[in-house]
Amino acid sequence: MNLGTSALAGALAALLMAAPAGAAAPSRTDALPVGRCVNMGNHLEPPQEGAWGRAIADDDFRIIAKGGFATVRVPVRWSGHLDAVGTIDPAFLARVKQVVSLARAAGLNVIIDDHNFDALMAQPEANRDRLALIWRQVARAFADAPRDHVWFEIENEPHDKLGNANLVATLTPALAAIRESNPDRPVIIGGEFWSGVSSLATLQLPDDPHVVPTFHYYEPFDFTHQGATWVEPVRPLGRVYGSEADKAMLAGDVAKVRAYIARTGKTPLLGEFGAIDKAPLDQRTAYARAVRTAFDAIGVASCSWAYTNTFPLYHSKVKAWLPGMLDAVGAGH
Repeated sequence: MNLGTSALAGALAALLMAAPAGAAAPSRTDALPVGRCVNMGNHLEPPQEGAWGRAIADDDFRIIAKGGFATVRVPVRWSGHLDAVGTIDPAFLARVKQVVSLARAAGLNVIIDDHNFDALMAQPEANRDRLALIWRQVARAFADAPRDHVWFEIENEPHDKLGNANLVATLTPALAAIRESNPDRPVIIGGEFWSGVSSLATLQLPDDPHVVPTFHYYEPFDFTHQGATWVEPVRPLGRVYGSEADKAMLAGDVAKVRAYIARTGKTPLLGEFGAIDKAPLDQRTAYARAVRTAFDAIGVASCSWAYTNTFPLYHSKVKAWLPGMLDAVGAGH
């Protein structure tokens, strides 16, 4: 049983007692058994593997499992490896299958997602069928993978023109394509505005008992993304974490997730959280510990961003986890 289960149960009971007379209690769904999780960030999203850091090495998953993680989330830019008719490059698909096999051989669960489909964000309706075509191929490729250990995430961080108002219409064809070959595999879906925590308030999900909600957490953004050159305007360096205002923000955001669980009966996955390595290491670990323990307390599993290429937890050159980081993200607990 996770820490905070009794507290969560009490909160749920209180909220349900306060519901209008005759209101139906939400149906409960179990949280996805993710355990401790780390993202394989900036490995399979670039145009070519290794362009945004180093490529995945065969022993990475053994290192991750030994570090105390149970799950890896593998972001994949499928849309960057399609031919003119939408067929995934066989060599790239084979590489992703190899990566998943390596992770499974190390005893890890795997989340396979679709990442950086920029055209979908700009024109959701025009690219809805292409997304379904991608997932029809990916789902068939992994149809024999154990459904208790390999999970799909239809689209990372909806934003721009893809919001909660058109999310179900956009993603339902892809979910239907998955269900052709994977009738009950867990499928993860996040909401608008880059799947920020506030997106849960209006997140609608397809009518499917095996769909799991997710959100990402990078608040306060001017701390977690200080000096990030891909953000405009670039946030100045030197922002520290841990003020009373920071603590109040985190408590308020945890309350948003607690309210979502009470309202829907679904426990979401915290699919990404972390802070850029331009922040001092002691600040990064303090932030990771604060966020991880806050969501642990309400039974929400979390997936750190990221292993070694971006916002790193592991130092590839010295072949060691950054001091204090494993403990901060709860690996091995």
